[in-house]
Amino acid sequence: MLDFELTEEQQALVSTARQFTKDRIIPIAAECDQHSKFPVDVFKQAWELGLVTPGIEEKYGGAGMGEIDNVLITEELAYGCTGIQTSITANTLAATPIMIAGNEDQKKKYLGMLAREPVFAAYAITEPGAGSDAAGIQCRARKVGDDWVLNGQKCFITNASIASWYVVFATTNPEGRHKNIMAFIVDRESPGLSIGKKEDKMGQRASDTATVILEDVKVPAANVLAGEGEGFKVAMQTFDRTRPDIGAGACGIMRRALEESIRYALERKTFGTAIANHQAVQFMIAEMAIKYEATRLMVHKAAWMIDKGSRNSIVASYSKAFGADAAMQVATDAVQVFGGNGFMKEYPVEKLMRDAKVLQIYEGTSQVQRMVIAKNLFAMFK
Repeated sequence: MLDFELTEEQQALVSTARQFTKDRIIPIAAECDQHSKFPVDVFKQAWELGLVTPGIEEKYGGAGMGEIDNVLITEELAYGCTGIQTSITANTLAATPIMIAGNEDQKKKYLGMLAREPVFAAYAITEPGAGSDAAGIQCRARKVGDDWVLNGQKCFITNASIASWYVVFATTNPEGRHKNIMAFIVDRESPGLSIGKKEDKMGQRASDTATVILEDVKVPAANVLAGEGEGFKVAMQTFDRTRPDIGAGACGIMRRALEESIRYALERKTFGTAIANHQAVQFMIAEMAIKYEATRLMVHKAAWMIDKGSRNSIVASYSKAFGADAAMQVATDAVQVFGGNGFMKEYPVEKLMRDAKVLQIYEGTSQVQRMVIAKNLFAMFK
């Protein structure tokens, strides 16, 4: 029998995350967006409440929560600001490849670090010439004695300038594409690692996004996370587990847009009546609700599959593709409901629209998700 009810523990978790968002994120979201500033103090408070990297196992000092718990937290934080949410939840993206492929020493050190103190970590795969084409990375890995030396650049990296360590993907031979990709854990203080420009973004401006530059960075053998040919698999397995988080972020945006639109529609009057009484507005708001509910169900199914150990590639892409596109449409419609006011920064919906756009781009564009979906569908019929 299917059960859509949350447990008492999950209800308490949602309540905690929702109150935290109301008290600590929403009041500062507009200012952080305007000044492109991530509030580190808010991150520390979220960490103290157990809202950061909740999936780390108890034996490494974490709470040992499941993916369902993670997406519940993510939606609540995203309701307040997806920029702040993205930087808070990026630790999960960085920790996931270690959860998947790390040896015991790596898990104890790096997952334990995230569990013990409020530090940041970053996932570094995107390059100036390799975004959607993850197998086309050019960052080089060269073996020198027992160590590895990395050279290259990673761009659009969340938490790049504040991370204590990075999971970096590099190749021993770019012509070999996915067959030669490796993964490494690189400490921030490694000689040769530097941070480039901080990006001036359209949306999610509160999240820290910058370039990571690697110039003859020496990585000890103990920090090899995935060997030659295994790195690409780890990257894709990571996305299977984190794409539902993007869908959850989309849910946060949609629920906020929906609620703001309902409140405004009940107050704003045109032609002698509240615009909530106009069928055109009613239809837009109904569509917002449908898209939110559909995305939430997909996200929860993808998370449920992760928690039960099932392969979820296609459902993860369903939730990411549908959720990202739906969030963009819902946010755009919210601006339309607000009319001229929706175009003004004084009202929250213009920020929701800007923030929603990147959901269709990072961790695989909406077009890439459709490629993943089609590939999986064809494989099922072979």
